[in-house]
Parts: sequence; C-alpha cells; structure tokens
Amino acid sequence: MKTLRVGIIGGGRIGKVHATSISRYVPSAEIVALADPFMNEELESWAKDMGIPETSKDSAYIIDHEGIDAVLICSPTDTHAQLIAAAARAGKHIFCEKPVDTDLKRIRETMEVVRDSGVTFQIGFNRRFDHNHRALRRQVEQGIVGEPQIVKITSRDPSPPPVSYIEVSGGIFLDMMIHDFDMVRYLSGKDVTEVYATGSVMVDPAIGEAGDVDTAIVQLTLSNGALAVIDNSRQAVYGYDQRTEVFGSKGCARVENDTPSLIQTSTAEAVSTEKPLHFFLDRYMDSYSREIIEFAEAVQMGLPTPCGIEDAIRPVEIALAAAKSLKEHRPVAMSEIR
Repeated sequence: MKTLRVGIIGGGRIGKVHATSISRYVPSAEIVALADPFMNEELESWAKDMGIPETSKDSAYIIDHEGIDAVLICSPTDTHAQLIAAAARAGKHIFCEKPVDTDLKRIRETMEVVRDSGVTFQIGFNRRFDHNHRALRRQVEQGIVGEPQIVKITSRDPSPPPVSYIEVSGGIFLDMMIHDFDMVRYLSGKDVTEVYATGSVMVDPAIGEAGDVDTAIVQLTLSNGALAVIDNSRQAVYGYDQRTEVFGSKGCARVENDTPSLIQTSTAEAVSTEKPLHFFLDRYMDSYSREIIEFAEAVQMGLPTPCGIEDAIRPVEIALAAAKSLKEHRPVAMSEIR
C-alpha cells in the first residue's frame, strides 16, 4: 500500500491529537508538514519530536505542497470552508474538524467544490467512532430494538468554556449540541423533519450576556415519526456526562458513562461507583484515533468515508433550525431551513 503523505493545518490541541494518532496508529501514513500561523520555537520543537520534518506559518504551504496527498484541517472554524475549497481544488484529500462553517449557504457551496473535485472528504464527528456508540448503532441496524421510536441523548460538559470562546463559537447548538444532532442521525438511521428548542441561562450570566444559553433541551421529529430528545448543559459538576439511549418496538439499548474503573464499593453508608471521566479527551481519545485510521483507509483503498459530505451539512441545518426555534418560540420544520 502506498504511503499516505499528510499535511496538518493547525497545531493546537486537536491538531496535536490527530498528529499523535497518525504516528501511533497509522503506519501506512506519514506527516510531511505542519502549518500554523502562530508557529513558534515550542511548536517547532514539538513537531520535530513527533518526526514532522517541515513546518510553516502559512496554510498555503500545505495546500501547494506537491509531496502531500491529504490535508487535516484543525484550524479555527472560520477558516474551514476556505481551506477545504483550496485543498479540493489542489486535488488533496481532506479531513476537517466540524463544522465546515456556520453559514449554510457557504457550506453547500464548499461541498459542491469537494464533489466536483472528486477528492475524499471526511468531517470530524468523532463520536460516531466511539466503541459504545458503535455497539448501540449495531443493535439498531440488526433490528434488536426494532423500529426506533425514542432516542435520548444527554451531553453535559464538566465546566463552561471561557466567555471569549462563547462569543465566537456560534452558540450552544452549533458548538456543542451539533455532535448530538449528528448522533441522532447516526444512531437512528433517520433524518430530522422538525425541531423544537428551549433554553435558559442557568450556569453563568455572562453566557447570556454574550447572547447564548448554557442549558438547552431540543426535541426532534424524525422521518419515521420517531422522537428524539437531547439535553445539554455547559456544567455538570460530577464530570463529563455522556449517555445515549434508543428505545424501539422490540426493546431498548443504552450507553452509560465511561468511568476510570468499573469498581463498585458497598458499605453501610452507601453503594458507590466512580464519577464519569472528567475531560472529553479522556472519554473520546480512542474515537479520535479511530476516525483518522478510517480516513486513511478510505483514501488508500478508494472507499467512501464513514462521515462524508451529507453528514457535514445535515447537523448544521438542524443546529440552525434549533436556533430559530429558540428565538421564535415555536417548532421549526427542516423544510424552512433547507
């Protein structure tokens, strides 16, 4: 198998996660170069330690590099669409962190460029690659729970991000719940037809002052008439709370939180277990590795990616419908967005 030569744009936390995954788990790939506008001695030293021979402050260095086959876009959201289009026109295969953009028109235009180019494209919804969620999806696919009727997802962060981040994040639906919108589609195998959202500021008044909510519940109607309910909070004091459930005509399957261990302690005072893992990288590190492994396999074997163009578009549509619903205090049909 021909070695896949990779360039990474963005040397922040997620760029480093993906670089580490490639170096550890994708022996058929090599990282040729890393570009970041804030490249400094520390980042250059890290790249050298990772065996990355070339660095630059300019993303064009990656796009124009004749020795690079695939680009991993791990830069801020407002750069994604432009970089995707440039990479596609350059004939580079593309992995991009979610979302492509916060503007639906721009997303659709960018995805048309990708379609026309014929390159392999994968969007970074890593939770699809989690071992627990994949097991739940298999239960649905195999008909074990029957026809899905209710999907429930709880997703709560251990603490809110800085307000400076909230101000540029696109809001809780585009920044946080977008993963859960994708999971509803993934777990149920159905598309969303209607959205109804409610939200409040219960964690930090500064989040409200920034124009967002920190606590939200969204009800989705699916194409088969099934219902999905998602609840999000920016702060769960006991850890990173990630639970999913699919209830169907033949039964129910659910995924509980991952914990540091499965130990259960019983005393006269209480029966106790460990709290959920506290950080999203602790909970989902394996899924980040798995998505990069499967992206490389798709490119090298000429296969469709497991999370492609339509998957880049649909969750953003749902997020925009949720924002509209919250603002207008009414259900919003997806046809209004599409």
